[in-house]
Amino acid sequence: MTDIAERLARVRQHMSSQGLDALIIPRADEYLGEYIPERNERLRWISGFTGSAGVVIVLRDRAVIFVDGRYTVQVRKQVPEDLFEVLHLVETPHLPWLAEQLQATSRVGVDPRMHPYRWYQDARKTLGEAGIELVCTDGNADDNIVDACWDDRPDPLVATALLQPESLTGRSSLDKRREIGASLAGQGADAALVFAADSMAWLLNIRGQDVPCLPVVLGYGLLFGDGRVQFFTDPAKIPEGFEAHVGEGVEVLPEAAAPAAFKALSGKKILADPDTANARCQLDLLDAGAGLIAGADPVILPKACKNDVEIQGMREAHIRDGVAVVRFLRWLDEEVAAGRLHSEAELSDCLYDFRTRGEHFREPSFDTISAAAVNAAMCHYNHLNTDEVTRLAMDSAYLVDSGGQYLDGTTDVTRTIAIGTPPDEIRRRFTLVLKGHIALDQAVFPAGTTGSQLDVLARQFLWNEGLDYDHGTGHGVGSFLSVHEGPQRIAKQHNGHALKPGMVVSNEPGYYKDGCYGIRCENLVVVREWDGALPEHGADTNDGPPMMAFEALTLAPFDQRLLEPSLLTQPEADWIDRYHEQVFRELSPRLDEADVAWLQQATRPLEAT
Repeated sequence: MTDIAERLARVRQHMSSQGLDALIIPRADEYLGEYIPERNERLRWISGFTGSAGVVIVLRDRAVIFVDGRYTVQVRKQVPEDLFEVLHLVETPHLPWLAEQLQATSRVGVDPRMHPYRWYQDARKTLGEAGIELVCTDGNADDNIVDACWDDRPDPLVATALLQPESLTGRSSLDKRREIGASLAGQGADAALVFAADSMAWLLNIRGQDVPCLPVVLGYGLLFGDGRVQFFTDPAKIPEGFEAHVGEGVEVLPEAAAPAAFKALSGKKILADPDTANARCQLDLLDAGAGLIAGADPVILPKACKNDVEIQGMREAHIRDGVAVVRFLRWLDEEVAAGRLHSEAELSDCLYDFRTRGEHFREPSFDTISAAAVNAAMCHYNHLNTDEVTRLAMDSAYLVDSGGQYLDGTTDVTRTIAIGTPPDEIRRRFTLVLKGHIALDQAVFPAGTTGSQLDVLARQFLWNEGLDYDHGTGHGVGSFLSVHEGPQRIAKQHNGHALKPGMVVSNEPGYYKDGCYGIRCENLVVVREWDGALPEHGADTNDGPPMMAFEALTLAPFDQRLLEPSLLTQPEADWIDRYHEQVFRELSPRLDEADVAWLQQATRPLEAT
């Protein structure tokens, strides 16, 4: 707490020297990715908060941290309440709140590298209407104010990129660049700013080691209509053989060269995504005399719609991942039966160890959520962010949400596990959550349907009992890329992007009772064209419009000890049996005799329970 108080004091000194009345510090870096290197964890440095989303506003005499519903419990555990007020990011949007707190003529500092261009425009408008000036701090001698105060800031990591072969990508980089580049003319653009690091990785068929859990090379690029690319990154990260790998037309430049390169674009029209590209790049393009066309990153949709090679890689990665999860679940059952109640950290480490034995495994796809008993009520809990050692508790539920990055795919799976005999309330609500999972999994929907139109399917059984969960139902997942990929999403909030064949998305309804327990059931599924002949839907042909359906990728049993069979319909029970039959069929050939015996029991038909 003392360190944080001293950090706030130092930041306020710098603010005062620049005549600032407030400073906005987002949980973001100059690349605007979800996962950021330790060097760029500025919000964590100033507040102690370790969540993946949040905003701190430092004023002259107070500080406030804004977080969403995933982190309302965690933030109060991590952030000193005598130094920070806590507000809900959605219920109390931070820009209107700040406009109400400050007097006209006040000055608010922001680093435009840390914010999307649309946010920057909105901030200027919202604050400007209150007579408040938005000041870009990145032009000062101190550069970013937090960086100027952060004496022991880690050094940048320089790691060599990986060349992803066409046998795993299904398409060459040159083919991708030419096809997407040619599409720019239809939007009246001469070039596009490709800012997202995973977009550049997919476009160039490379992967990186710059960020934990996210295999990207930090940097951004310009894609021209003829398929040429200028890639702004640290050239020291580019491996031997890169030029032959990407084909003609790729120039690698240091990021510091971007403003000069932009000057050659005077009079040109540049497509740039105001929601995913930072404000500084777009301000520099405008200063260079280029015209901006606001539009989606042209790489995002092609990247999300995976080709047959990528989908097959995802299937194979999930089989290996399922083997690791089954071995872990068997081990866990045996340990609990023997009275050995491990800590959350020990459990997470054990699951990681099982994954490392699988072919092509590189690293986790996110920090494992290993949450025993009451900690599972924090849906994005991380045992690494607390000094407390929590062990499994008998007659409770253990939630483990984890995933792996494999050379041929990315996984993300959550299972809620009975430890002893959990109370009836947990079993009932687990069953409601699983019913929602099944309803979404079995959805058949016309082409053009969005995830927000399907979200209610997963929540309906909870809603019927006055219950809900404060997070989305599904997020997109990349192919050996980001475990949280756009534009696809399943959530209450409107999303205008249709679910298209080849998109991978999670199906993860849950329920969380504060201070008591948490439940989540998560599989990854891939969107595919419905063949109109699935027996579970009672149809032999499809005479209507093109229809879509989901195919489950994740292979791991759901814990039948948590089920309340009386709440299941026959079709739901049949779905569980079919899914478990598939799990056993796919995984058993890769398991040893003891694992097979455990899995056979875990996937037994419900009528045998």
